[in-house]
Amino acid sequence: MNVEFINPFISSLVNVLDTMAQTKLQPGKPKKKGDELAIGDVSGLIGMVGPQVKGSFSISFDESLALEIMQRMLGEKPPKINPEVTDMVGEITNMVTGGAKLELSSKGFDFDMATPIVVSGKQHTITHKVDGPKIILPFTSDAGNAHLEICFDKL
Repeated sequence: MNVEFINPFISSLVNVLDTMAQTKLQPGKPKKKGDELAIGDVSGLIGMVGPQVKGSFSISFDESLALEIMQRMLGEKPPKINPEVTDMVGEITNMVTGGAKLELSSKGFDFDMATPIVVSGKQHTITHKVDGPKIILPFTSDAGNAHLEICFDKL
């Protein structure tokens, strides 16, 4: 998979959480992912389609990190994942994808984004409806872990 295509998603995720939630993410080592099981408690998934490429992106958060982001962004920390938290994860998914889209369009890659889908619960699954390798990138923070998954058909 083309690193030039993955890096905008990494930098956008790090930037969004730093700017919006004063949360510093430390990226780990990327690897191929072979199953659909999410590594996290709540995930946002968004599809992307363009003339050159079709793909999907997801970001999964540990419950502790999602609740801390909610506290830092909105000043309230619910006791568990609720509809407001899932809405926030959907918005973060949108912001990260939008930031990556802006950077990629400057490199000649254009695509449209679908509306994000948010799934929560222990051991939920993420289905990328694209034929291509799935890459997962772990991130750590002071409040928990996040995992970015990206899958594109022609990279």
